[in-house]
Amino acid sequence: MAATPEEVHHWEPLPKVPPRHPESHKGDFGTVLVIGGSTGMAGAPALAGMAALRGGAGLVRVAVPEPCLAVTAGFEPSYMVFPLPADRNGRIRLGAYDLLRRRAAGCDWLVLGPGLGRSLGLDALVNRLYRECPLPMVVDADALNALARGDGTLPEPGGPRVLTPHPGEFRRLVPSAACVRAWDEKWEAAAVCGASWRAVVVLKGHRTFVTDGERRYLNATGNPGMATGGSGDVLSGLIAALGAQGFDPFSAAQLGVYLHGKAGDLAALELGHAGLLASDLVRFLPRAFLATTEGV
Repeated sequence: MAATPEEVHHWEPLPKVPPRHPESHKGDFGTVLVIGGSTGMAGAPALAGMAALRGGAGLVRVAVPEPCLAVTAGFEPSYMVFPLPADRNGRIRLGAYDLLRRRAAGCDWLVLGPGLGRSLGLDALVNRLYRECPLPMVVDADALNALARGDGTLPEPGGPRVLTPHPGEFRRLVPSAACVRAWDEKWEAAAVCGASWRAVVVLKGHRTFVTDGERRYLNATGNPGMATGGSGDVLSGLIAALGAQGFDPFSAAQLGVYLHGKAGDLAALELGHAGLLASDLVRFLPRAFLATTEGV
């Protein structure tokens, strides 16, 4: 009989969510900056921003191309939204770099990628932020595609990085992984990348795998209803919120993946799988936190 994943590897224990001090204020729980959006995808950074709020961040800022400003702001009154210079197709321009660095100066964690779109200017912007920004950063969606070089290498990171690829994005980052089928080989490839890239890799899937090359965590929460557009944006915002509250990058990713799946499981109990939306995950995050802290 083949060994189970649990028998083969040592998995890191799940970190605990600490109680909040009665005299806490919003500054104690960190500030998250979400960078993303483009014409037609203004909801993606909104989902990440709402998830960061539901994930416990004290303050959330969302930076989007100027044409997306009103749409993104309309989703949620609790985060702050500011415009970035846009190209003629409604995507962030490369010239937004200096403004982004100024806005990021007062933040604790960044999310880069939700709804970003692709252009040569954006590819250059993403690579420069990845190399030069010292703040911890969750990199997702088209920001991952912008980093892909086709040879399995990435730029040297300017600070802590959490990369959250789904299998297709991982294959673009690591083309040699395209022929890998077995679960243990995929995880080993992700672990090698985590060590080489000096980053936490969150390989999303049926059982999402989190690794930094040394530590490993195999998630057991989640369900097929979460296979829907925007689910990854919610995860990115949640991980950044946990990091902004003091969790190290691996622990933030590990706990974020667990809570994300737990919210999906709780939502599915009430709504079923077929009609589940990414926004439902945001709505059920408080219940996921409650269930986790109570050991349910």
